[in-house]
Amino acid sequence: QVQLVESGGALVQAGGSLRLSCAASGIIFNVYSMGWYRQAPGNERELVARITNSGSTNYADSVKGRFTISRDNAKNAVYLQMNSLKPEDTAVYYCNARRFDHDAWGQGTQVTVSS
Repeated sequence: QVQLVESGGALVQAGGSLRLSCAASGIIFNVYSMGWYRQAPGNERELVARITNSGSTNYADSVKGRFTISRDNAKNAVYLQMNSLKPEDTAVYYCNARRFDHDAWGQGTQVTVSS
């Protein structure tokens, strides 16, 4: 059974930093592409960043230069380092694991950025 557990969400002031973590189990982690998505109230879920099994990354334009995604295959974990946070980054952040037609999601972690 696939399980993705996010942690690290918090209330932070604008300009601050947070590091989100996602621990994966039940999958062969190093063959999966991993991603972070977010969903703010009233908005659709959107891609924040993705890292392939080979380490290639891509980012939403809104977070380029501020957020960094990384993975540790030995720990079955993916991380999202978020710097220079803005109030518009406020959302529930979800971890995603994807391989071909298999998609798995975590329960999400709340990030709130106060102005």
